[in-house]
Amino acid sequence: MLMSSCGRSSEDVAMFPDYRNVTVPCNIAPLNFHYSGAGADRARTTFRAGNLSFSVRGKNVDIPAGEWERLKSADTIKVSSNLLEDWTITVSRDSVDRYLTYRLIEPGYEVWDRVEIRERDLSGFSERVLSSHSNTANSCMNCHIHKGERSMFYLRGAKGGAILNDNGNLRKLNLKTKDMISGTVYGDLHPAGRWGVFSTNIIIPGFHTIADNRLEIYDTASDLTVADFEENRMINLKEFARKDRFETFPCFSADGRSVFFCCADTVSLPGDIKNLRYSILRADFNTETGRMGPETTVVWDAAANDASACHPKASPDGRWLMFTVADYGTFPIWHRECDLRLLNLRTGEISNLENVNSDVSDTYHSWSSNGRWFVFASKRDDGQYGKPFLCHIDENGNVSKPFVVPQEDPYHYEKTLKSYNIPDLGPAPAPYDYIKTGDLRENSEAEPFK
Repeated sequence: MLMSSCGRSSEDVAMFPDYRNVTVPCNIAPLNFHYSGAGADRARTTFRAGNLSFSVRGKNVDIPAGEWERLKSADTIKVSSNLLEDWTITVSRDSVDRYLTYRLIEPGYEVWDRVEIRERDLSGFSERVLSSHSNTANSCMNCHIHKGERSMFYLRGAKGGAILNDNGNLRKLNLKTKDMISGTVYGDLHPAGRWGVFSTNIIIPGFHTIADNRLEIYDTASDLTVADFEENRMINLKEFARKDRFETFPCFSADGRSVFFCCADTVSLPGDIKNLRYSILRADFNTETGRMGPETTVVWDAAANDASACHPKASPDGRWLMFTVADYGTFPIWHRECDLRLLNLRTGEISNLENVNSDVSDTYHSWSSNGRWFVFASKRDDGQYGKPFLCHIDENGNVSKPFVVPQEDPYHYEKTLKSYNIPDLGPAPAPYDYIKTGDLRENSEAEPFK
């Protein structure tokens, strides 16, 4: 009995979130967690770094902000517990972009309700609402992106538009012309600011009859287009508006001289959905005219890999292209086999990121502006709710164990009924909030593009 009461590593004890043996940025908030299981209430956790040592008693481990800052001055934090084996926390001197933006949405698939886009300060626990259902007539809002201090997201429906933070100037744009199949959907902002590259998509949802699958979202048509934010014009490209191909998910290279995008031959949908597989292509981009191509090169071949790619994102240092793969299709958020891949743009080597991926959906990734961190959404832990996980990547492409973004309340992720959708990193706070967003929607006309 004595050995049982004082021993470690009981199979009945667990900690959540699991922050054991992770690498964290030097500017991250405290890694609060809790124990569960037999003996959790008698837990004693001790943190040591250099000459500093302090302990927290009980199942809830809330690390004081001051102590955490002193701990982070060391490269390694040693942690011991009377319930689990000792572990370490490695502190990287590579900082992460301080601001994380995400959409909070129920993890359903047929409707939305009470959606918000929020911004979190990763150096602490403060959070701001950038756009809220409460003053946008419960409109859908989605597809937010950052490029340096610029950012954009969509307000859908009546009085909506593309909300562009253009160097501190908030604009509402109508990014559609009469010869486009739809308004813009997925896209990216050019590093220099003048241009945006987007897809236009006719998107159809469909339900599976197979028990293990839920929803399939696919395009019946999709093209690429370029927006000129200085002259308010759309550059529609016939080379990337072919009826025999689907083109989607464009993004700029780090230097802005190329566009990566996903492309697939059209198939009969929904009947041949399992034969729909997207490759990743690259086209030149003219920074003077805003035109792409017309020639393309294959970066990742769907047929050779017997899989489908989506969401390519180039690292800001020009070294890497991260993307998502699934067995088929273009919107794999409900595909359990959906995983991240990392392409070395210098050597062509591809990493399967085995220490990053889980047995459920891992996708919607974003790079920190220094190219040393990325965030992604994962449904690990419960298979339903997406949570934001951070990973460090060194100059050789070695990637650390993912860790979920810490919360002040260590039970936060177990209590919330929202998914963290499309987590996106940015170096600066958005120069607006939900009040200004609501006012822009209600009182400003969307700028037309010709």
